Parts: sequence; structure tokens; C-alpha cells
Amino acid sequence: MPYERPVVLSIAGYDPSGGAGVLADIKAFEQHRCLGMAAVTAWTVQTEDKFFQWTPMTAEQILSQVEPLLEQYAIQWVKIGLCPGPELLLTLLRRLKERFPQLRIIWDPVLSASAGFSFVTAIQESLLATIAAHIYLVTPNVPEAMLLSGAADEMKAGEGLARYTNVLLKGGHSESVRGTDRLWTEGRQVALPPGTRIVYNKHGSGCILSAAITANLAHGLTLEHACREGKKYVEQVLRSNTQLLAYHVA
Repeated sequence: MPYERPVVLSIAGYDPSGGAGVLADIKAFEQHRCLGMAAVTAWTVQTEDKFFQWTPMTAEQILSQVEPLLEQYAIQWVKIGLCPGPELLLTLLRRLKERFPQLRIIWDPVLSASAGFSFVTAIQESLLATIAAHIYLVTPNVPEAMLLSGAADEMKAGEGLARYTNVLLKGGHSESVRGTDRLWTEGRQVALPPGTRIVYNKHGSGCILSAAITANLAHGLTLEHACREGKKYVEQVLRSNTQLLAYHVA
């Protein structure tokens, strides 16, 4: 008998503080009435404000966690976060789509830790285009979008990525309209302004937003509606306390 809730999967890093990575994703999935599952791409040693080291996993180690879940559970929506390099990401995507073509994948390109450590410093355009062909939605912040696209302007970065797939450009680092996210989909751009200005910085807010969007899509919302509702949720999280680790609130 299938579960009454949608089953969703996070493939991301393990953050012992619980603020980011798979632990944060699972918290967000639960608040969105989804049954959340997770596979770890890397073990990290970090706190809410310090990053010490990481141990990336191989593609085979990651797939060995993922494939039994996809074989047993009716999973259609997957969120991918921290991944040990674009080449490994492409290997994962190809294997997953070959065996489980029903999957729709949201990629939150975690290219650096909030404490400053860089996981990825560059990516070739041809490789990016090949990766994006397997992606339903990519959710970069402004620095990530610029690095991925090679553009020096945030809007051009979003437009450049939108040549390949749906894009939600997160506005937390925007120098033009801070807090306004921008969604590129179906040949149009939609601005998603903030609902409140009273927020506090949070470790892992990007992870939480992409997880919330994934959960909303699993419930059948349209992409635009899923992004709008995800933004509302992450704003609640940002208001939940004045510290760097969020309280997940429904």
C-alpha cells in the first residue's frame, strides 16, 4: 500500500549542525507533509559559522544509497544539493535518468559553504549544458549563478542559465533588488518579491528553500506556485529566531 504523503528524496551533504544539507532538507520535507528520505554525498565537519573539512563520496557510494530507495518507493521529485564536482554530478544524473526516467530533479548548486570554503571554482559551459538537460529547476544565488554562467551581471547570469532549464535566481545576495527572487520558466521571467523585511540571516537558507520547493512540487503545485510558497516558508524560517540555526515552523 503506498504512503498517503508524497515521498521525496534529498541527495546532499551531511552537516552535523543540522542547519544545511540533508538534515535541513528532511526538516523542511516533514513540515510540508512529505515523507523525506536522504542520501549523503559528503560528510562535513562544520558548525553554524565555521567550516573545517569535508570528505566527498564517490558516485558509486552515492548511488548505492539512492538506488534501493528509488526501486522501492514511488519517488518522482528529487533535490540535489552539495555534490563533489560537476563531473560526478553528471554521472549521477545520467545513471538516475537512465534507470528512473520519471524523476524530476531540482538542483541547488552548493558551490561554497556559508563560512567561505569553496567546493567548486569553475565549470565548463558545455558540461553545464549537459547537466542542465537532466534538471527541471536550478536554484542558484547570485554568486553561484555568476560562477555557473560566467556572466558578471546577475540578470545576465539568470538569463544565461535559463537557456538550458528553469531557473530560480535567489535574491538574498542581489545588489539591485535584495530579497526579490526571479523565476525564468516557459520563456518568461517572474519576479517574486519578499513578503517581509524582518528577517535574520540563517545558515542553510538556500537548502531549505530548494527543499520546500521540491516538497511543493511533489504535492502537485505548479512551478511558479511552488516557488512562491517555498519563499513564504523560508521567510518564516528566517524570522524564527535571531540566531544562525533556524527553527522550522509550519
